[in-house]
Formats: sequence, structure tokens, C-alpha cells
Amino acid sequence: VEDLQIKVLAFIEYYNRTMAKPFKWTSQGKALTA
Repeated sequence: VEDLQIKVLAFIEYYNRTMAKPFKWTSQGKALTA
């Protein structure tokens, strides 16, 4: 489990450095209704 956590965190760091772009939220924070 710890190994997976480390890999996920490393991927997030990599993603943020290389691919992350400002994301415009379209949701107003309201719960989705079916």
C-alpha cells in the first residue's frame, strides 16, 4: 500500500509540473442531483 501511495504522489507531482493547466470550474459546488 505504501509503495502505491508513493507512486501516486510522485505521479501527481510530475503531472503538476508538466501537464497541469489552470482549470475553470463549471460547478458551483452544489451536489449533483439525479
